[in-house]
Amino acid sequence: MNPSEPRLEIPMSMKTISIPLFLIVVLSLSATPLLAQDDAERLRQEEAEDYYEKWLREDVKYIITDEEKAVFRNLTTPEEKEQFIEQFWFRRDPDPRTPVNEFKDEHYRRIAYANERFASGLPGWMTDRGRIYIIHGPPVEIESHPSGGTYQRPIHEGGGTTSTFPFEIWRYRHIEGIGSDIELEFVDPSFSGEYRLSHRPEEKDALLHVPGAGLTLAEEMGLATKADRPYFSPGMRDYPFMMQRMKDSPFERYETYTQVQAAQPIKYNDLKELVQINVGYENLPFTNRQDYFRLNDDQDIVPITIQLRNRDLTFKQEGDVQVARLAIYGIVTSITNRVITEFDDDVLVSYRPEFLEEGLQKFSIYQKILTVDRNMRYKVDLVVKDLNSGNVGVKRSAIIPPGFSDEKLTASSLVLANYIETLPQVPNENEMFVLGDVKVRPNLLKVFSPQEDLGVYLQVYNAALDQATFSPALSVTYRIVRDGTVIKDIRDESGESTQFFSGQRIVLIKNLDLQDLEPGKYRLQVEIHDRIGDQTLTTDDEFTIGAIQQLASAN
Repeated sequence: MNPSEPRLEIPMSMKTISIPLFLIVVLSLSATPLLAQDDAERLRQEEAEDYYEKWLREDVKYIITDEEKAVFRNLTTPEEKEQFIEQFWFRRDPDPRTPVNEFKDEHYRRIAYANERFASGLPGWMTDRGRIYIIHGPPVEIESHPSGGTYQRPIHEGGGTTSTFPFEIWRYRHIEGIGSDIELEFVDPSFSGEYRLSHRPEEKDALLHVPGAGLTLAEEMGLATKADRPYFSPGMRDYPFMMQRMKDSPFERYETYTQVQAAQPIKYNDLKELVQINVGYENLPFTNRQDYFRLNDDQDIVPITIQLRNRDLTFKQEGDVQVARLAIYGIVTSITNRVITEFDDDVLVSYRPEFLEEGLQKFSIYQKILTVDRNMRYKVDLVVKDLNSGNVGVKRSAIIPPGFSDEKLTASSLVLANYIETLPQVPNENEMFVLGDVKVRPNLLKVFSPQEDLGVYLQVYNAALDQATFSPALSVTYRIVRDGTVIKDIRDESGESTQFFSGQRIVLIKNLDLQDLEPGKYRLQVEIHDRIGDQTLTTDDEFTIGAIQQLASAN
């Protein structure tokens, strides 16, 4: 090892959860041409947009606040939206320590109940009764008049007898933020089954506009007319024979009518800050990313990589070296907040004093390789603490497996690396940066010095094999493009960059020389053509060439 390079060590005594590292499953698959890669990707993006739009317009329409809706509308990537959804439910979880989000489960139960009980030409969740049920849950009492008909008014409505449309009165003992002893009336004036929330008791009166019919006690005695009713004249306080309750005031009723339809305030104010997308402490910044590689028919390998600038760490003298100590913790949870796995590690970064100044211009990198089910979505919370200074960095990211096809030619994440090494054999124990028998150290910032090679690591799935030799026949082209112009075009027809192949995967490795390229932004395009299966796919990513002294400030 070069004495100027940092020593990154993980003590053997630290307990971590053992996670399967890598498996090679041999499975011959016939390659069937389907949609072109860009068409499939566009279709996947459209489906994702439909999913997020449905979530906003239907799933949480009645419970999302205006502030949250504005934040969600400004998000642009699926990862940001997925993270927001996770945080949305987490903010409302009454007990985040449990694996079940009781609020979320109850919310979807209410939607199902509303659809079952309140449908009327419209889905139940779109009706007024469905809306109130979803927001506030079941009332303690329902007074139902499904056929309407003869109705004896209570004295606070003026007394007397009339005929009504079908109506219901829902009673709640208490609604947070609104008050106690809440009564809500729903009226069906069209006899269609669609009950509408009413803010005036007169709305259920079928004889309201029939002269001389359905009179109140005062009207029967000639002491008042229908035009005098307080519901028409809110300022009238002395309507005869009327014992009006405070909550029967037209102003009170209208305020209640408005408030019960609004999204309820979040009870757990200590979690309110989680509405922001990039939640975390910035006194220890770090960069992180996750890549996706197919493991088998049901699972994917997800390396989670963290990179820090050494200049953000605190080094202390220990013996004859300068040492920075880090504690790294990660927890992976499902969309229902169930803990999938967690890990923690102690990491040391050390330099001899004479190399410390040079080391501060470099980076330290850590990786944990996880195995996840392909048909699930997850979030990962990462915490990095500098044990010497106490500074902490926290980030949350979504883990969304891409859903690799079982038939058509497809590829893993494209990894741009500053170090790739083929090992003599697969390690017996889990090691950072090791995929099978290849050690790949990704460059998270994707900033390279002109003096170093650009390492390319990629896995290809479902390529056809020659039935005589059981070997693939790939044509791989590596293009470096700047401002739409191809600067380099390197074609591999012989399989030189194929490091491993089986019926399920082909591992491609290539080191590209950057010495004759000027500083600036570039795009690497990798085009793979399966000559046997006659399929082609292209994957690409951006990278930057910068002077060595610029690398440490690239974050």
